[in-house]
Amino acid sequence: MSATDTSFLKQAVQLATRSVAQGGGPFGALIVKNNNIIGRGNNQVTINNDPTAHAEINAIRDACKNIKSFTLETCTLYTSCEPCPMCMSAIYWARINRVVFAATEQEAANAGFDDAIIARELCIPYEQRSILIEHLTCHEHDQCFIEWSNKPDKTEY
Repeated sequence: MSATDTSFLKQAVQLATRSVAQGGGPFGALIVKNNNIIGRGNNQVTINNDPTAHAEINAIRDACKNIKSFTLETCTLYTSCEPCPMCMSAIYWARINRVVFAATEQEAANAGFDDAIIARELCIPYEQRSILIEHLTCHEHDQCFIEWSNKPDKTEY
């Protein structure tokens, strides 16, 4: 890990600490492209009553807005803690190619942020999960996909 990595990671940790002081959760993240910070985020779940307002998600939203793109292919995400399953999914969708984190998921769990059940649930069949998940088709349920497939001017992602 370089001195630059350490500097960016320290800034993510500082965002996490400030987040606590502002009433948010203890998580901070930033996204860097070509050694420039293009996005920042802290946990705002309780501030905004939004369970998706994790630091990494907020940093991704900020970065994409700032560079006017939905892909972050050449970027590094620095985060104060190992990303949860939701954030990892967003990281993959954003096509971020590198993640550097400070605290581990176990350290987060020790502080009351245990997402291990989510990771376990995602690996088992629907019928074995703790949430009832049902597959039901309806008339023309796939029409949106047909129209998407046939749309000549779509933006692929």
